Amino acid sequence: MNPTLRSDLYRYHRSTGFTGLLKALRYPGFCYTYFFRKSSTTSKYNPLGLFYRLMLRHYKYKFGFQIPAGTRIGPGLHIAHFGTVVINKGVVMGKNCNLSHGVTIGQANRGEKKGIPVFGDFVWIGTGAVVVGQVKIGSNVLIAPNTYVNMDVPDQSIVIGNPAKIISRENPTEGYINNVID
Repeated sequence: MNPTLRSDLYRYHRSTGFTGLLKALRYPGFCYTYFFRKSSTTSKYNPLGLFYRLMLRHYKYKFGFQIPAGTRIGPGLHIAHFGTVVINKGVVMGKNCNLSHGVTIGQANRGEKKGIPVFGDFVWIGTGAVVVGQVKIGSNVLIAPNTYVNMDVPDQSIVIGNPAKIISRENPTEGYINNVID
């Protein structure tokens, strides 16, 4: 098993063995992540790559996750709940990020923030949060539920509200992002 998928598995089940993999495939978030990782690293012209993409498409409709193959997401992705998660293909996310249901991470098509977000490591994104535009979200950031983010966020911060308010805090994701492999 590749190191990225091993980190994802550990986030869900705190094990990296074959039995842990079988148990973790029961979780919608890991099941989708597994086929997302496999389809992202296997050629679409390979029969196995075609299989992975078909399974990814199947689980996209079954679970409501829309994360296209090839999106650059670091190891340790954790999708916490069953429900709609939409991420633009151009988004870049660091390692050990958590996504809750109802999250939208997208592109702004006009204005000074025209573009796609870039995330650091250890970012927790709460239920119903929206992050759009060419913004940089630092490392160790907690984005509270139902927050609309269209501005840069520094490291070690909590973002809350609409319009978003940034609160500097030491270790804001402590207790939220667990089971990580260094």
